[in-house]
Amino acid sequence: MEVAFAIPGRIDTRTGGYAYARRVLQHASAHGLAMQRLELPAAFPCPGAADLIETERLLKNAPPQAIVLADGLAYGALPADLVGRVDRRIVALVHHPLGLESGLDAASRERLIACERAALARACRVIVTSSTTARTLASDFGVPEARLAIAEPGTDPAPRARGSPAGAPVRLLAVGTIVPRKACDVLVAALAGLADQAWRLDIIGSLDRDRGASRALEAQIAAAGLGDRIRLHGEVSEAELAAAYDRADLFVSPSLYEGYGMVLGEATARGLPIVATTGGAAGETVPAGAGLKVPPGDILALRTALDRIIADRQLRTRLGEGSWSAGQRLPTWDETTARIAAVLRGVADPPD
Repeated sequence: MEVAFAIPGRIDTRTGGYAYARRVLQHASAHGLAMQRLELPAAFPCPGAADLIETERLLKNAPPQAIVLADGLAYGALPADLVGRVDRRIVALVHHPLGLESGLDAASRERLIACERAALARACRVIVTSSTTARTLASDFGVPEARLAIAEPGTDPAPRARGSPAGAPVRLLAVGTIVPRKACDVLVAALAGLADQAWRLDIIGSLDRDRGASRALEAQIAAAGLGDRIRLHGEVSEAELAAAYDRADLFVSPSLYEGYGMVLGEATARGLPIVATTGGAAGETVPAGAGLKVPPGDILALRTALDRIIADRQLRTRLGEGSWSAGQRLPTWDETTARIAAVLRGVADPPD
């Protein structure tokens, strides 16, 4: 079965959504999918007129017999009339609704929500990465439950994290692109009140996606006098990221909203205790007994949770055991791709 996987920009972009796409492409052939990447303009989710013209041309040039699997970063920003003119069988892959991105003004949020709602109405099926996103699309975007399917991200097996040496400060790790939704400013504000605790924080993720947010975070760290405790690494190699997980004692995710939270799965696979918010699907992604959960954006609640877990080694050990146990049951990328393949086959050969 031919599949054109429409993805905006560079496939090697270091975010969870692009990692998801890369792994599905790797496993597609094992599930009978002749899947080819269709590179759309990189401007999405904020395309200009020229980007939309080029996107329409590319989609119309996809083989007529192919199913188009359209990444939601682009699909949600496509005008419904453009989708109609393309005249292809389209399955949307939604990681999280574009209008729920943090930092948007009210007008932009409403415009994106309306655009995505109209585009999703024209999709044959909609694949999401969590039950939370499925519920959101059903309740707020009018997608019938019968057209929704869930394909949670896979997680690679990984060795258990060894943590920092005995007697060293507790090492915290946060992984995510520096953008407002990831709320690293909330994490820094929470840690600023824990100067009496022995800790260090590594933040790994691109500093270039939103230079304004990155500069503000750097200034916040300096103003709090935490430059010797918090290190912004930027993007790192896979080997460097694996090493950071291995030396961590605790994983922290202060995100305001997650469609799934793939880094939470990665931390669970390594048996790290977790402190995370309940923003979006994050509260469901962190297994029961694997971490402490706090409301998104609540500096005091995050500080209280961090204070408790940094001070209590036994708590970290207990939550780490729960995390390691749950990590052995996470879906693999092969299982994720199998779920996607089943949806695509249903579109290609619908039941009578």
